[in-house]
Amino acid sequence: MNAPDINRSILRMHVAAIEAKHPLKILGLLPRGSIGHAFADNALEFLAEKRPGLDLLGLAQAEVDLAELLGRPVGIVLVSGLKGREAVDFPRLVEPL
Repeated sequence: MNAPDINRSILRMHVAAIEAKHPLKILGLLPRGSIGHAFADNALEFLAEKRPGLDLLGLAQAEVDLAELLGRPVGIVLVSGLKGREAVDFPRLVEPL
């Protein structure tokens, strides 16, 4: 996996904080470049499941909050938003936290 190095215990702690604050479940890391809206070289890209009550603004806020905790850009893609080949490939590519 080509995700930037990060302390996994710290990553899990910050992800747990985001999951407690926002209605989503982060499944793991996606390979760098998997999603189109996280452009920085040190960005982290996550696959997540939507929970009841999550809207687009809430998803954007979860990205901002997690980016602030991690000190680097973050992109989150929802399983429910995947279509076609991505719906098959992304869950297979995810690296558990």
